[in-house]
Amino acid sequence: MHYYKLLGRSKAQDSDNSKSENDDNYNMPAEFLCNAIFAGDGFHDIEAAYGRVEGVVKTATGYCGGTIRKPSYREVSSGTTGHTEAVKITYDKRVISYTSLCDFFWRTHDPTNKNFLNFGLSTHLRSAIFCSTEEERKQAQHSKIRCQMKLNRRILTKITLFSGEINSEFFVAENQHQKYYLQKHYRLCESLSLRSTEQFVESYIACKLNGILALDGELILDKLPQLVRTCLLPKQCRSTCDEIIQDFKRSGQTSNCSPIS
Repeated sequence: MHYYKLLGRSKAQDSDNSKSENDDNYNMPAEFLCNAIFAGDGFHDIEAAYGRVEGVVKTATGYCGGTIRKPSYREVSSGTTGHTEAVKITYDKRVISYTSLCDFFWRTHDPTNKNFLNFGLSTHLRSAIFCSTEEERKQAQHSKIRCQMKLNRRILTKITLFSGEINSEFFVAENQHQKYYLQKHYRLCESLSLRSTEQFVESYIACKLNGILALDGELILDKLPQLVRTCLLPKQCRSTCDEIIQDFKRSGQTSNCSPIS
């Protein structure tokens, strides 16, 4: 797979507004926005699943819970750093609650997978909820109990309260791991005029497109036209979305992804 070319991080980008000039769909005071961090097996599908949730405005893949700063994917996947592949979600608390995000979490993966108990290689693929406050930890725990009552296998998800140490920091993953399903559509990425990793992570449009493009073909044909109608898209992006819709209609193409609504 060829990844969309993004610019590296620079001091200039750190000081600039990281949002694209074409991405004005969710511009609001920061007091309405909150963050949550979830991990469930690999981070690509979790990011896409939350990207489809109403009230989620931004997503970023990354690493959490380890012992070193700014780890690489190679270091994390070696199983020696203690990090977990995770997704940081920014949501509008007026639209969706932290409890609802936790309730949705159990539908994004199999939290009873016994592979989560393994040690060494692949331990970066875990089921975990990283909480920033005691209240979040309580809500996550209550959500877990509600889900457990419906299952006949034990949920293996670890719920962790941040301690303020390095192992509580979230480190953004490399370019190629951000918006994985959107990056498969190179021309669509170009049409968004997103030129840095920061802009890619901060984009509301990229968040929503990535979620839709992870679905199978029939659901893409249902949800992508809705996004085109309701979202403020750059002209070239709208045109490219229309081309993708027509391509799916002509080919009947479907992806190999299992849809999570």
